[in-house]
Amino acid sequence: MKLAPIKSDEQYERYLEWVDQQFDHGIKPESEVGDQVQIALLLIKQWEDIHYPIALADPIDAIKLRMKELGLRNKDLVIREYGSKGHVSMLLNRKKSLTIELARRFHKELRIPAEVFLG
Repeated sequence: MKLAPIKSDEQYERYLEWVDQQFDHGIKPESEVGDQVQIALLLIKQWEDIHYPIALADPIDAIKLRMKELGLRNKDLVIREYGSKGHVSMLLNRKKSLTIELARRFHKELRIPAEVFLG
């Protein structure tokens, strides 16, 4: 398949169908077709990012989700010095505002994308 930037919904649909067919055929990632599939996926992602943007998560929801994924509880944030028990509770219940310093720490220590806090 000749690949080029996607310029229409029809072309986008053709790329999706072609990629699906390649996966159905069990292509090898290290093959020439595998390289083409990887490029097609990048073009598809670019089209989707522009035409079907996904809203960023709410910062507090993102923190709670990441805590759940890591098996952290509120008291673990207290131990890590994110604030007192009351402060952490109020923060996670949206009764206290998230500071820039705490957002930086959540980004760095819990690996929450910075875009979540900047959005």
